Amino acid sequence: MVIIAAVDQSDRSATVIREAESLAQAFDESMHIVHVVDPSATEIRKAAEKRDPSANFKDDAADIARNLVDLVGDLEVPSEAVGLMGEPAEQIVSYATEENSRYIVVAGQKRSPTGKAIFGSTSQSIILKADCPVVSTIEQEQ
Repeated sequence: MVIIAAVDQSDRSATVIREAESLAQAFDESMHIVHVVDPSATEIRKAAEKRDPSANFKDDAADIARNLVDLVGDLEVPSEAVGLMGEPAEQIVSYATEENSRYIVVAGQKRSPTGKAIFGSTSQSIILKADCPVVSTIEQEQ
């Protein structure tokens, strides 16, 4: 089994990685830091147009995950940076199922009940669709 840290490029990713690391230590599991690139996103398409048209989004996503790990610092559990391409919630849930993950750790957001009802979120979709437990972290305000 494996612990999945589902990260994006936000400051909250460090909190997700640390929580996933804590769970991996507690259950003596390895950790996969997973970042998904949605190629339909406008900014990614624009960046791809400026670069090589044969760019590999999965490699880009794995590089982003590795960079996030570097920002967090040394990890005390075996870890792997994983890049996926597609709709983030679907890809993370699918990957977690394939890897028989014990937990998925996501970054939660403080939102009003109306905001939750009107605007979907990746974290909320993962929580609703995952076959394994999902831990939602919220960064503590300082």
